[in-house]
Amino acid sequence: MTMRYRPLGGTGIEVSVHCLGAMMFGAVGNPDHDDCARIIHHALDHGINFVDTADMYSAGESEEIVGKALRGRRDDVVLATKVHFQMGEGRNRSGNSRRWIVKEVEESLKRLQTDWIDLYQVHRPDDTTDVEETLGVLGDLVTQGKIRAFGCSTFPAEDIVEAHHVAERRGLQRFRTEQPPYSLLARGIETSVLPVCRRYGMGVLTWSPLASGFLSGRFRKGKPADLSTGRPALTPKRFDPSIPENVTKLEAVERLAELTESIGCTLPELAVAFPVAHPAVTSVIIGPRTMEQLDATFKGASLTLDDATLDRIDEIVPPGTNLYQPDGAWRPPALEDVAGRRRPLAGRSAG
Repeated sequence: MTMRYRPLGGTGIEVSVHCLGAMMFGAVGNPDHDDCARIIHHALDHGINFVDTADMYSAGESEEIVGKALRGRRDDVVLATKVHFQMGEGRNRSGNSRRWIVKEVEESLKRLQTDWIDLYQVHRPDDTTDVEETLGVLGDLVTQGKIRAFGCSTFPAEDIVEAHHVAERRGLQRFRTEQPPYSLLARGIETSVLPVCRRYGMGVLTWSPLASGFLSGRFRKGKPADLSTGRPALTPKRFDPSIPENVTKLEAVERLAELTESIGCTLPELAVAFPVAHPAVTSVIIGPRTMEQLDATFKGASLTLDDATLDRIDEIVPPGTNLYQPDGAWRPPALEDVAGRRRPLAGRSAG
């Protein structure tokens, strides 16, 4: 396998087209630190120079594993992590405020055993914090040398545009990257997020190419599957075969499996190769729990999909279509709060 590399959103940093995601390292996935370190080293030995984690993955344990594994190899790795979700008990231990980011970046640096973070990402939007506040503190961290660049993750297109508008108007540094979910079964970002990222010259790191495991080959229509480990254990509703949304995914998987047989590859190989074909995508995050899973996705790293294959994929899952909601961790506040979409009863007309 020959690893390919691409520039990361105008930063001048070159990253491998496949990035090692560390979400499954730690209590929620693989609790064996030594085994996780072997997986990380195996990825680096095969040309991956990009590792992505987050403070909240296994409550900081993932960052600790990555930090230990990168001892002696830190200078060769582009290291990314994220901030936003609740860490520990109490108020003001989450979000995108200056107060929290200033504190939590120090905690991430300690867990990662490093003096700097190459790419520090805001894990989700925060409607309680002015984006100017967030951009301001992230720019300060760049100036201080604690981070080299910063980006956002799973932001709607309108929030990305607003952030760039504010950065330009206020003379602030801007988001250099976006990290959205993207797979054969979840193509919604093709409608606006990816075009917006291209317009602003942002690097794009896509996550969940295996659609939380639906494209791993483990889950097939009419066949029993173990739902007690890995992603199914974290989000069982996504895999319940009695839910109509999951039936739709399984039907699409069968058609994609037929396609893989005709072109001579496996489902995971097709899944990992697909996001790379989009001109806006810089790197695809693969998140193995085991060495076997890493090796399986490696086989798709050198696979290039021709136009005929991409046309057949479009017939199975049309461009811009999500067969499921890929982000189970966040919903827009406008949908979460009923009061945000209903007028008070006294001001509501019956007609």
